[in-house]
Amino acid sequence: MLDYALLDALVAVVRHGSFDRAARALNVTPSAVSQRVKLLEERVGSVLVKRGQPCVATTSGALLCRHTERVQLLESELGGQLPAVPALADALGDEWPTLRVAVNDDSVGTWFIDAVAAFCNERRMLLDIVIDDQDHTAQRIRDGSVQGAVTTQAEPVQGCRSTRLGRMRYRAVCSPAFFSQHFAGGVNRDSLRRAPCVDFNPKDELQERFIRRVTRADVDPPRHWIPHVAGFVRACVTGMGWGMCPDRMTADLMQRGELVEMTPGRALDVDLYWQSWRLSIGWLDDFGAMLRKRAGEFLD
Repeated sequence: MLDYALLDALVAVVRHGSFDRAARALNVTPSAVSQRVKLLEERVGSVLVKRGQPCVATTSGALLCRHTERVQLLESELGGQLPAVPALADALGDEWPTLRVAVNDDSVGTWFIDAVAAFCNERRMLLDIVIDDQDHTAQRIRDGSVQGAVTTQAEPVQGCRSTRLGRMRYRAVCSPAFFSQHFAGGVNRDSLRRAPCVDFNPKDELQERFIRRVTRADVDPPRHWIPHVAGFVRACVTGMGWGMCPDRMTADLMQRGELVEMTPGRALDVDLYWQSWRLSIGWLDDFGAMLRKRAGEFLD
């Protein structure tokens, strides 16, 4: 039989990225967490955590994390189905279930929270959102660190289901003054090579995709790195650079003339999918069904 006290320590280390933070979450000492993980590794005969900053699960560790979190979710669901059994309620506690999901920052800043808020309130569910680029969120569910992900990957991760949510539209925008200064002669290879652009982080490829579409060449412009969706848009408004911004965040700014589209009619569309565990867990399945329905109100 697996020892779930040891498994809980492993999950906490992977979730929080360090033994110290895992210890605070479990209300024990870092030494106790380390001993539990080491004992679990000895019992299974495999290294489960790659020690570092942050700590990450090995392939074997990720499998055990997924198993443990599924058990935790099933226990939460069981507690909700049998509220009239005092002994069971005492054993399971009165904690709200937590869903850990990977979502891109643009979605969190535009539609995702509005889509899920009512469900979380009604079902007494907590969200633990991990921010990552939409092209990389699927890796989070693959390595076992989340139970669901909003991702651009259509093909299901092993053991998961994939459902299309809709499409986010991005446009290359900048301030009118920036456009006059850098693109008066047109948006082309030379102007794009010289004009600063804004990137969210090194994983953000939208600006490069736009440049290749316009120039059919690899161009390396000066770059601002601004890993915050509101700050990203603000950098474009204030004339720091140009960037690919979602329609839902820029429509009003463009209407007021604070932003202009650099190449009208050449938007980039990004298809988004919801991937979650195939294992049937009532409220997780309900969350996925709700998200698919509500996403249709916000996405194309």
